[in-house]
Amino acid sequence: MTTNPSEPSGLTPVPPARSDERSLLDVLRVAIIMLDERGTIRLWSPMARELLGWHDRDAVGRRLTELLAPGHAPATVGRIHATLRQRRHWRGRLRLRHRDGHIIPLEGRAALLLDAGGTPFILANLVETSRMTGIEQDLAAFDALFTASALGIGIFDTEQRLVRVNETLARMHDATPDDLLGKTLLDILPAPTAPRIHAMQSDVLRTGNPVTDLVVQAGDGVRAHSMSFGRLTDRDGRTVGVSSTVMDVTARREALARIERARQRLAMLDDIGSSLGDLLDVHLIAGSLAQLLVPRFADYTAVELLAPVAEGNDLPSAEQLPDTPVLQLGTAAKQHSVQTDTALEAGETITFEPGSPFSTVLRTGHPMLIDSLATLGSDSPKVRAALDLGVHSMLILPLRARGTVLGLIILTRAGQRAAFDREDQALAMEVAGRAAISLDNARLYARERESALTLQRSLLPQSVPQPPGVAVSHRYVPGSVGTEVGGDWFDVIPLAGGRVAFVVGDVMGHGLRAAATMGRLRTAVRTLAGLELAPAELLRRVDDLSEDLAQAPDDQLWATCLYAVYDPASRECVLAKAGHLPPVLLTRDDATGLWSADPLDLPSGAPLGVGGVPFEERRITVPEGSVLVLYTDGLIETRGESITVGLERLCTLLSERGTPGGPLDELCDRIVEGLTPDAGPGGGAPGPSDDIALLAARLHGLPEGSAAEWIFAPEPHAPRKARRAVRRALLDWDLEPLVDTTVLLVSELVTNSLRYAHGPVGVRMVRGTSLLVEVSDLLPDPPHERTSALLEEGGRGLRLVARQSRRWGTRQGADGKTVWFELLLP
Repeated sequence: MTTNPSEPSGLTPVPPARSDERSLLDVLRVAIIMLDERGTIRLWSPMARELLGWHDRDAVGRRLTELLAPGHAPATVGRIHATLRQRRHWRGRLRLRHRDGHIIPLEGRAALLLDAGGTPFILANLVETSRMTGIEQDLAAFDALFTASALGIGIFDTEQRLVRVNETLARMHDATPDDLLGKTLLDILPAPTAPRIHAMQSDVLRTGNPVTDLVVQAGDGVRAHSMSFGRLTDRDGRTVGVSSTVMDVTARREALARIERARQRLAMLDDIGSSLGDLLDVHLIAGSLAQLLVPRFADYTAVELLAPVAEGNDLPSAEQLPDTPVLQLGTAAKQHSVQTDTALEAGETITFEPGSPFSTVLRTGHPMLIDSLATLGSDSPKVRAALDLGVHSMLILPLRARGTVLGLIILTRAGQRAAFDREDQALAMEVAGRAAISLDNARLYARERESALTLQRSLLPQSVPQPPGVAVSHRYVPGSVGTEVGGDWFDVIPLAGGRVAFVVGDVMGHGLRAAATMGRLRTAVRTLAGLELAPAELLRRVDDLSEDLAQAPDDQLWATCLYAVYDPASRECVLAKAGHLPPVLLTRDDATGLWSADPLDLPSGAPLGVGGVPFEERRITVPEGSVLVLYTDGLIETRGESITVGLERLCTLLSERGTPGGPLDELCDRIVEGLTPDAGPGGGAPGPSDDIALLAARLHGLPEGSAAEWIFAPEPHAPRKARRAVRRALLDWDLEPLVDTTVLLVSELVTNSLRYAHGPVGVRMVRGTSLLVEVSDLLPDPPHERTSALLEEGGRGLRLVARQSRRWGTRQGADGKTVWFELLLP
């Protein structure tokens, strides 16, 4: 049996560790050296060979001084020996030379020992100074973390029992570290959460998946702790336990709660502002406000406005305020019951008792927080209903805008919900302020809109004439609340000779200015219509007046207009338009009895105010009983849709069986209801998005035998023939009292035409509500009334016509001029 000469007798070598097992000694690399009394190396461990590079066969037998780094004093080894002999152990630092020449600082420990024979030897352990220092620093940091950290730290073993705990964690559980050692989370945490957290810790121990920032309620029910768990393993990956860090996050949670509360309040203010900002009706605003506050801020809410505010009247004075009733317009409840119906009856009129909190807030404009409804008494049914609902906190807020109190918001909380505090009151006042601005804007808008509507209605025809041969119906529908009054208008103007003019137009813009401009434009059209101008000429003259009709010198008149003249005697209609939508003509097929609706193709023409664009007209003969429909764009125009689609929809509606043949009033109602459902029957509220002017006229001819017409050649006997024809017609009509006057005037006018026009002369008589006589020739220039000399034979014709007739006039046509006069029937 052989032995390793480097191994001292009596020592049994230890088998090397398996390659898959590691320990802290592997990290530290502890070299073991055995020396005799003289300092000769007798044992050189494998770790020493790994650490210093010297093989045991090269190191054993050498003196340790041979391996010392240069710079060590020769007496170093002697001092170590002296210390060992004196104390039996030594601790210090050495610097040894590696086999390749570099120096390695080492931390050393040595002990003087005796073998079995009593021979002394030195056993030394050498560790790299750098690794030892690092481990010492890690251990110091770990100790400092346990002792000085504000975090609670605990180490659990594989059985999930605490094996180490710092003071911070112990204080969190109102205990000492010794009280917690050996316990599990089931023993430490409160019962409701302990099993769940213990199970999560088990998952961490089994899977290695950490748990981070798990917030749990502390045992006192007030504080909150954030817990984190991580699995502990050694260098070989074996699980040795679970680490736990605990942080008191009570302040953080409270701060987050405050932030979230502020965020929710800002969100509520934003929602209320955006929801109420576009509303211009006090009823809608009150209802929306109540719904927005429940349940996110209150359990029950009532919005009560002063009756004059709700009804659009003037606000009461400060002296009248306490006695002014309020209307409960907006209500909301988290749940409905008999009690809520009693306390929150929508539309109810309420008068507050003098001196009550409600009356006080209404009078002073200062909010009031009521912590107990018992202070309100229990005589009022509303208070009793609130008490039955469990209401325990109430806020009474003034709706104050521009220094004026418009009403109240009453907010209540019930049941287990926290009572209102001063912070809630401040937020509620912000809500009330924003709502009050919206309510006041709606009130002012309603007043301005009502003024514009009043003005516009006063400028529209108060009564529509029904001339012979024509039946007329009309509708004016103002835009819905939220749209300003526009400049839409219509008119029916009786003209000479039983003719009638139909007008419809639309001034660009809205509000009082548009309504006033519309009134001036309508007056101009009526005035020019009295001059018997052709439609195209009338539009041209109105366009020339556009600068004078505008509101201000810097403004420009923009308006569309359609002007049509219908003559029942000839069933001829002449139309012209200025940028307006085409009228629709309804005609009936006698063979099938079906109605068809077709837009009339008219020359477009530019809107009034553009200038420099000529206007053209179209002349059509209208079948008996046809219906002419004139309208403004509010009837058929829809946002996001081509106006052609709206026009087709109108024609389709008008073509429906039974629609055109009934009374015109029913036709107008069906048109408005069919194309603007929101307008309601007869154009009621809430109304379409834009104003609507609608005019429908059923066009007939005159009764058979009501007109007579002749054309006389330009010859000397023409006046005599004209007198004979007129006399015969008047006698056939039983109008003998008018024969002499009519024959005289016709003779004068025919004679003038022969003298100046040198062409054929037309005479027409129409019997209606009066007797109309027209004399036409090819001369375009109208005649002028003049004063004749005493002995002058001519020049008296027009003066005679003017004196003998009820009224008279001239008009120009496509083929010349016409002089007309009317006589009252006997």
